[in-house]
Amino acid sequence: MPGAAIDMTKKIWRTKGKVKNKKEKSYLFDHKALAKVFRAKMLDAITKTGLVLPKRYPGKWVVDCKSVGTGNKALIYLGRYLYRGVIQEKDIIACRHGQVTYRFQNSDTKKQEYRTVSAAKFLWLVLQHVLPKGFRRARNFGFLHPNSKRLIILIQLLLKFDPNRALAWVRKRPQWVCPCCGAKMMMIETRLPPLCSFARRLPT
Repeated sequence: MPGAAIDMTKKIWRTKGKVKNKKEKSYLFDHKALAKVFRAKMLDAITKTGLVLPKRYPGKWVVDCKSVGTGNKALIYLGRYLYRGVIQEKDIIACRHGQVTYRFQNSDTKKQEYRTVSAAKFLWLVLQHVLPKGFRRARNFGFLHPNSKRLIILIQLLLKFDPNRALAWVRKRPQWVCPCCGAKMMMIETRLPPLCSFARRLPT
């Protein structure tokens, strides 16, 4: 979620105010209040569909919302979270006799620990991190959404930003020239040699 947006009534660019001192909290919204609103809307949607809620359901939802920094630090954190696998291959120490030994970091002690479980248990632990169809790890809002081309154009007009001028420094790829006549050449097809072509040159 971007930390800025367009005020549609005044047509001005609004950014989040800077924090004056360390005691002030720097966030876009109160995550505890957001959890209450989300919980109320979800329970209301479940009730409207005719589903019966269990007699005992959590009255308070646990929310984990923390700042990951800004700039490169935030990009590195999100990149690892979004594109890293559940477990790295080097952390799987052994797999024999139906048992899997893997290494992990204890979130409380921050130390490396080892655990041995059955192969079925290990697969179950991995599959718990696989999202169901239709779910995503992250969603983009505002002008970060893929379908916000018109909004991006409006932002560029308000900020007087010319994307073509900003990309003017990018050097164009050098043009291929025919070694015979000197005319410009156009690449129409690229062919790679077959993977097994080297085998034909080996002596039989």
